[in-house]
Amino acid sequence: MKSGSNLEKLLERGEFVVTAELGPPRGTNTDPIKRKGMLLKDSVDAVNITDNQTAIVKMSSMAVAAQLCQMGIEPVMQMVTRDRNRIAMQSDIMGAAGLGIKNILCLSGDHQVFGNQKYARNVYDIDSIQLVGTVKRMRDRGTLLDSDEPLDGKPGMFIGAAAAPFSDPVEFRPFRLQKKIEAGADFIQTQCVYDIRLFKEYMKRVRDMGLHERCHILAGVMPLKSCRMGQYLSECVPGVVIPDSVMNRMESVPPKEAAREGIDLCCECIQELRDIEGVHGIHLMAIEWEHRVAEILECAGLLPRPQ
Repeated sequence: MKSGSNLEKLLERGEFVVTAELGPPRGTNTDPIKRKGMLLKDSVDAVNITDNQTAIVKMSSMAVAAQLCQMGIEPVMQMVTRDRNRIAMQSDIMGAAGLGIKNILCLSGDHQVFGNQKYARNVYDIDSIQLVGTVKRMRDRGTLLDSDEPLDGKPGMFIGAAAAPFSDPVEFRPFRLQKKIEAGADFIQTQCVYDIRLFKEYMKRVRDMGLHERCHILAGVMPLKSCRMGQYLSECVPGVVIPDSVMNRMESVPPKEAAREGIDLCCECIQELRDIEGVHGIHLMAIEWEHRVAEILECAGLLPRPQ
């Protein structure tokens, strides 16, 4: 085992895994962490902790991940290259491992223009693929970048990366996935999938390249709360493709019933994703909807979770 994490064990065992997402608070009040964590605890196999998502300043992902460990919940600590140079990132990787965190998701991060610190300087000393390689080097070789001096203890991390199957240029996406796998990614979480037909085409190319046998792929799903949410994602979030059939269903129901319809659509999507060869799980992004996660997974036939 590379890390001994629950997520790694389940994937290696061939289980169809479920991860979810938890956003840190905008302040020092940890009550939301405890409340959301308990809502997710028995429903998912691991919980992603976002790292200043959309460049909005929040409590550090490492601090929240450490608190989840204390609650008996396995975290996936996200780390973006936007805010740190290689010194800070390698230091945080060692710190996270020292706190018992065993899963990491390596990302570039949203540009600061989208957040609440528009005049901050981004760093991008290394990119997300290089970050994957850095964690792998520290874990497998026990050395830092540009150094052969051994570390006093290797950070045992199960290494994750993200994939955007529908971002332009679409034909390049499997090759970018290949680069992340070659750098050392053990698992992949994709952007949210609504168009199953397009995703099947993407996965066929992934299988043709043999990539599904070299890492574990978790398809991203996000339940729609309203028709307006679908329109926003489709128009404002690069790489999100929502087919007309989905939007028509959301538009066909009264506003009060839109949330129920969105959950039904999400469950149907999960069922179809489970039948695609090479998909080893889902990453459920129920943003500020943690109280509906168990309902969605029950509807999709994914509860109870394996031990």
